[in-house]
Amino acid sequence: MATKLAQAQLAELPERVGILETKVENINEKLGEVKDDIKEMHDCLDNTRDRVLEQLDKMTEEYRTNAQRYYEHTDKLNDQQSDQHKELAGKLESTKDELHKKIKELETVKDKWMRWGMVGLAFLAGAGWIHAGNIKDVIKLIGL
Repeated sequence: MATKLAQAQLAELPERVGILETKVENINEKLGEVKDDIKEMHDCLDNTRDRVLEQLDKMTEEYRTNAQRYYEHTDKLNDQQSDQHKELAGKLESTKDELHKKIKELETVKDKWMRWGMVGLAFLAGAGWIHAGNIKDVIKLIGL
């Protein structure tokens, strides 16, 4: 019995080997296709990397150019602003000096009128034209 089974298996062996050879050939073909796909993918990735690096270099150069222009522009604006501040500070200082001068002149005029007013009041009181009872009313009228 063992021999009949062995003989049956041996009879099937060339057919099974043929099937295996076909499968191995199919696997080899698929493996070749996968290798081709991998090579294409590798080439595509290389091209993509090169293009990305070129674009990155271009963008970096544009950034440096634009950044330089930006900094030059901001420096120019900063200089203008500083000049304006200096100019305004100068105007403020001169205006301040003028105001101090005018205030001093007004104080001088006020002091002069106050002295003359006091002299006048003293004269009127000394001459007897203003009585002691009326002096309070006169002082209220003047605002002292």
